[in-house]
Amino acid sequence: MPMNVLRVAVIGFGVVGRGFAKALLRRRRTLAEEFNLNLEVVAISDLKWGSVYDEDGLDLERCLSIVESGGSLEDYPSGVKGLSSLETIREAEYDVMVELTPTNVETGEPGLTHIAEALRMGRHVVTTNKGPISLAYWDLTEMAEERGVSLRFEGTVMSGTPVLSLLREGLGGDLVEEVYGILNGTNNFILTQMEAGKSFEEALREAQRLGYAEADPTMDVEGWDAAAKAAIIANAVMGGRMKPQDVRREGITGVTSEEVVKAVREGKRVKHVARVWREGGRVYASVAVEKLPLSHPLSTVTGVKNALVARTENLGEVFVTGPGAGGVETGQAVLSDVLAIYRLHYR
Repeated sequence: MPMNVLRVAVIGFGVVGRGFAKALLRRRRTLAEEFNLNLEVVAISDLKWGSVYDEDGLDLERCLSIVESGGSLEDYPSGVKGLSSLETIREAEYDVMVELTPTNVETGEPGLTHIAEALRMGRHVVTTNKGPISLAYWDLTEMAEERGVSLRFEGTVMSGTPVLSLLREGLGGDLVEEVYGILNGTNNFILTQMEAGKSFEEALREAQRLGYAEADPTMDVEGWDAAAKAAIIANAVMGGRMKPQDVRREGITGVTSEEVVKAVREGKRVKHVARVWREGGRVYASVAVEKLPLSHPLSTVTGVKNALVARTENLGEVFVTGPGAGGVETGQAVLSDVLAIYRLHYR
């Protein structure tokens, strides 16, 4: 039987884009043996690292080597160079566009334009970009449905830990009444450090040193990252219609180490919790600092780990924990989404 070929264009070759490339290289043999699939990356475009398009497929190991040694993808020995992201989306021949540019929860750009353009052209889309999905989920979903293509975004919540597919597909037919959890690993790490007596500022500096927090940590510590994820769950899982700005939001900047240590003495643990729930026929969402009993499942989640609890009508509570960040981990979410598209449309 001839091998099936699925062509992929990657827009954004930062930590997650390279993580996807590494995840794919690790599993390429398995894809061939188990799925009879050759997943071929034909184009990569990145604002910093340049772009290259070769309809015969790119050597991912070579692309990784070029970028990780500080070079440009335009040093690649063959193919078309210099295309912008939009030119790549419009001119390259591919089946799935993978959108991995940085998140902007105010405008969703440039990812929103990238995704809309690929969908308009009738291409399947996979993204880990929270901005477009949290701001324009219903518009993008309608566009995908009109053109008979898939839009998948597993990696927007809890990285490679498969919570969206669990909530949307694994729990299909059940009623999800509430979803809550620790959806930001940076804040969870900071609060864990504060339990050991560090101040917020000291814990934040340690998170930045280890690469868990950005130089500008506002998205994390002010709760915007968790709010975007809560909005995605509210809309994509529970049928709500909200944006990150609609989520009741509290950050962790006002939490003191004394407060965190005192909570433990009282048999509790301070956590930054995102909640989405149904009430009176509507869907609501919040992100807030909460004191949970030490016996609560979320209290066992420390460091940069994430966790989520889904309360459903038929199953009661379902608890999931796993990595909430990381290049290869999030790249695995991209790989699983691409495979889901292959199974649905090509197999």
